Amino acid sequence: MRKGAFMATVVGVPKEIKDMEGRVSMQPDGVTELVHHGHEVVVQSGAGKGAGFTDEEYAALGARVVGSAEEVFEVADLIVKVKEPVPEEYDRFREGQQLFTYLHLAADKGLTEFLMDKKLNSIAYETVQLPDGSLPLLTPMSEVAGRMSVQAAAHHLESPNGGAGLLLGGVPGTPAAKVTIIGGGVSGTEAAKIAVGMHAIVRVMDVNPKRLAYLADIFEGRVDLVIPNRARTAAYVAESDVVIGAVLVAGAKAPKLVSREMISAMRTGSVVVDIAIDQGGCFETSRPTTHSEPTYVEEGVVHYCVANIPGAVARTSTLALTSVTLPYLVKIADHGIEGAVAADPNLAKGLSTLRGDLVSKPVAEALDLPYTDPAELLRQPA
Repeated sequence: MRKGAFMATVVGVPKEIKDMEGRVSMQPDGVTELVHHGHEVVVQSGAGKGAGFTDEEYAALGARVVGSAEEVFEVADLIVKVKEPVPEEYDRFREGQQLFTYLHLAADKGLTEFLMDKKLNSIAYETVQLPDGSLPLLTPMSEVAGRMSVQAAAHHLESPNGGAGLLLGGVPGTPAAKVTIIGGGVSGTEAAKIAVGMHAIVRVMDVNPKRLAYLADIFEGRVDLVIPNRARTAAYVAESDVVIGAVLVAGAKAPKLVSREMISAMRTGSVVVDIAIDQGGCFETSRPTTHSEPTYVEEGVVHYCVANIPGAVARTSTLALTSVTLPYLVKIADHGIEGAVAADPNLAKGLSTLRGDLVSKPVAEALDLPYTDPAELLRQPA
């Protein structure tokens, strides 16, 4: 598609409908860029409201604002979202449409099979990857989620919220709370920054010695840095007031690193925050929650497992996300998904489904579904 002569693309921006999800997939100035490239942008009325953007702002910069999601999906060649489609949206897609959004398919077989059945060409933000291994479209939301995880933990440690009644940083004469962060990547590092800033006692666990050496440099001895094993993880979880799961295996299902037995050894009213819940979660006791009902108690421990943490700070998150997605979105609008991934190997890393086939090996392995090499499909005429 669009490998030869230029064809204008209709880019659709529907309103997000996950619980309390205020982010929007394009800020108004993105419309200007796409229109400059000869494309049309159709925005659902109210799509930007949660992030503080009005319909008038989109219209003034060249978007066509329509009244319903159905109108967006009916005319758009390319749907751009923030979060993965939910079942209520499935019937709105047309066969062969293109989709650019966060997908997290390794934890969602139903969505994966829907994308395949509908023959949607899809690219997942979270698996677009640069040569150095970094994930440019995931990083800003990982930063937000990491920072917010500590805010959430501190809030839910309070007695009225079911916690043990601890102030995260303590006060002179009392001990600060102990915070263990499992995973020293982007989310874990940002969580550690906030926890240290709140004067908690902080430990970060990571299997990569080079990453721990980097963290040693930036934290200058203020954080305890540990290479985990099962016994060590169990001991540290048991003595922690807060455990934050910040484990990421790009595109794959998160490993269950903390067992129910480990959780049960924690003090009643302790808090765990599972940032990895989008990918299935890294605690055995985790299950997805929403901003409306963010926590539940399991084994006496408060669990915060909100699957769209950055949605709570919708404007900050939208500005951070859309700034990095826009250049890739322009490429996809200019050339179609097939042409864009053929020209950009970084974008190709994010390719999830193509012509009805699953083309992400980590997702195929996680869900026990057939995998097709995308290079083979791209060599064949569409």
